[in-house]
Amino acid sequence: MSGDKAQMSVGQAINAALADAMAADDKVFIIGEDVADLEGGGVLGVTTGLSTRFGDDRVMSTPISEQAIIGAAIGASLAGYKPVPEIMLMNFTTVAMDMIVNHAAKLRYMSGGQTNVPITIRTMTGAGFGTGGQHTDYWESWFAHTPGMKVVAPSTPADFYGLMRTCIDDEDPCLFIENLTMYGKTGPAPAPDHRVPIGKAAIVQEGTDLTLVTYSRIRYEAEAAVDELRAQGISVELIDLRTIAPWDKETILTSVSKTGRLMIVHEAVTEFGVGAEIAAVVSEAHFGRLKSPIVRMGGNKSPVPVSKPLEAAHAPNAERIAAKIKQILG
Repeated sequence: MSGDKAQMSVGQAINAALADAMAADDKVFIIGEDVADLEGGGVLGVTTGLSTRFGDDRVMSTPISEQAIIGAAIGASLAGYKPVPEIMLMNFTTVAMDMIVNHAAKLRYMSGGQTNVPITIRTMTGAGFGTGGQHTDYWESWFAHTPGMKVVAPSTPADFYGLMRTCIDDEDPCLFIENLTMYGKTGPAPAPDHRVPIGKAAIVQEGTDLTLVTYSRIRYEAEAAVDELRAQGISVELIDLRTIAPWDKETILTSVSKTGRLMIVHEAVTEFGVGAEIAAVVSEAHFGRLKSPIVRMGGNKSPVPVSKPLEAAHAPNAERIAAKIKQILG
């Protein structure tokens, strides 16, 4: 990381990572709905300027066809390219599920290692804009469950930049999850060519009473809760997972061996979520040494509501996280 205090937004970090990757390797290209400048540089402007700089043959706007976008990316990857296909919203990955799960994730296995599919699938999701049940779901557990897929969900501009560069370099398909509410979130700008390794979590704050694991937007809700609890004399170790598959077992197990307590929080529905996998692994490793049961907190088992009050109540927030930690600690 750079030592100065220059700031960058998440949207700027993604744009810079794509630009730097394309400048470094002419095999990198972007494909998706409205990604070129003529169509606005992405629905939220994240790819603005890239088609003007690199040309329409490397930043290609497509018709509304998620299967075609992923299918074209897979085919290009088999020919030596490093595509970055964008599926505008994570809910729409369902339309391309066959291409992602049965082709992108499996071709290395089915070819006996003779082929690989180095594609980085950008997609965004998240509650907060009243866009309802077909635009805001977190489906990361589906893809984390799929052999051959890597899944990342960064939260800071530097991590967005670093993980994007790492995913583009990776030989396997990566799902890169962005949150709708976070594009304007600012933080220290990364150094040029900054990289974040896949599978390595970040310890945001150290603590001794409880380990709190989260990722993506909820990292900021958790951070606010941890700050509030510190003022009350409660010490929480906050870990930003950053990579969901593979996840950083060593960092979390080491932390829980110190604190004896674990809580996992995510925006996705609680049942069958990422938190369940982490809880199972930690309970097996630390059985008999935990000071309290492992707790999961996530979204309610329902579609994301359109109603603003119901939407606000759907996913965890700082107040509910802090209250649950105090309950765990008695």
